[in-house]
Amino acid sequence: MSDVFQAAFAAAKARRAAEPQWLREMREAAMARFGELGLPTTKHEDWKYTNVAALSKLELSPAGADGVATVARDAVTPLRVEGCDALVFVDGRYAAGLSAAPAESDGVTACSLAAAIADGDAALEAHFGNVAPESGFTTLNTALAEDGAFVHVAAGKRLERPLQLIFLTGPNGARAAHVRNVIVCERGAELTIVETHAALEGRTAPYLSNVVDEIVVGENATVDHVKLSHEGAAAHHVATIQAHQARDSNFRSRSFALGGLLTRNDINTRMDAENIHATLDGLFVVDGDEHVDHHTIVDHAKPHCGSHELYKGVLGGKSRGVFNGKIFVRQDAQKIDAIQNNKNLLLSDSATVNTKPQLEIFADDVRCTHGATVGQLDEDALFYLRARGISREVAHTMLVYAFAGEIIDGVRHEAVREHVEGRVRQRLAAVGAKRS
Repeated sequence: MSDVFQAAFAAAKARRAAEPQWLREMREAAMARFGELGLPTTKHEDWKYTNVAALSKLELSPAGADGVATVARDAVTPLRVEGCDALVFVDGRYAAGLSAAPAESDGVTACSLAAAIADGDAALEAHFGNVAPESGFTTLNTALAEDGAFVHVAAGKRLERPLQLIFLTGPNGARAAHVRNVIVCERGAELTIVETHAALEGRTAPYLSNVVDEIVVGENATVDHVKLSHEGAAAHHVATIQAHQARDSNFRSRSFALGGLLTRNDINTRMDAENIHATLDGLFVVDGDEHVDHHTIVDHAKPHCGSHELYKGVLGGKSRGVFNGKIFVRQDAQKIDAIQNNKNLLLSDSATVNTKPQLEIFADDVRCTHGATVGQLDEDALFYLRARGISREVAHTMLVYAFAGEIIDGVRHEAVREHVEGRVRQRLAAVGAKRS
């Protein structure tokens, strides 16, 4: 598989001759580093329960710009969130004709990564490749990413409407798309991002979506990030979301993984100053042979910070879920208040969960808790509802949604919350239909 990516990198060199030198040098270094790291195996502790070896058996060609012309606006409409501006990407390439970009505004930039590179944007140069952690997939992304979103909100500015980033995999054959999103929210600025990943209806060919988000949250800034993925049945979706927070900032991440053969989300934040808060919540719903893995790291590097983390999973069929969350408190990072929980609901005797919440604490004046549960629906609650004339199927759906609803309710923007709720209900109904 490494040879395939090396060939893709070599083929891209000619068309990248116009890129700035700093980026070309960064890509060369990243490709060399990928040659050393390779893709992770189950021998890596962080990948113990998630095997990506199947990727090496797939003949994945690099996703090209040809997919943009194959997608009609009608295919994008169901993915749109009402009241949001939208940048749309097909096979990892910006599709201007399908987008509804925000109106030009002083101090706010929202465009494709390719456009920002061509414009020589200074904020992009300052942050591209300097936030995401080093791994096989992130170095590969740095080397091969052709496009993605670049969002920059200047100090004291506010993006009035949520910005939706839609990444749609088109109808073409087995493809690999590498997407890089760079989101910079300067001092005192506010921003809501809705990131959607989906496949064109009816797509059956396998594909890889390798996504890296680098999010910079400036002093006293607030970033709300909602990720919604309902990928195709043959999708391999591997994503890293890395936030870097400055003093008095607030980062709120809510992730909803609702489909895909294999989904891996690494969601991390580093608190590099005092009085920072982060919320990392998530919900995954899997069925059949689907596999989903969430790894999170909250790195408390300075005192007087707080974090709240709640991940929930609903599993049917022979699906498998993995959760590995780490709260890391560095030496002298006193007065930390951190909570982490993982709760899982098994709808099938054949579904499995591996959960590993972790605390690594090197300070002594902290309040940190963590926990994990795995269980099934409460039969007493089912009996209570059925005794009131509610069918078993409806009662089952009500209880499962009640379990999931806590994460949905945390989405702050009403239209975004309603859109997410609709997608979750649709997914839960599909899982329930297979069960009945």
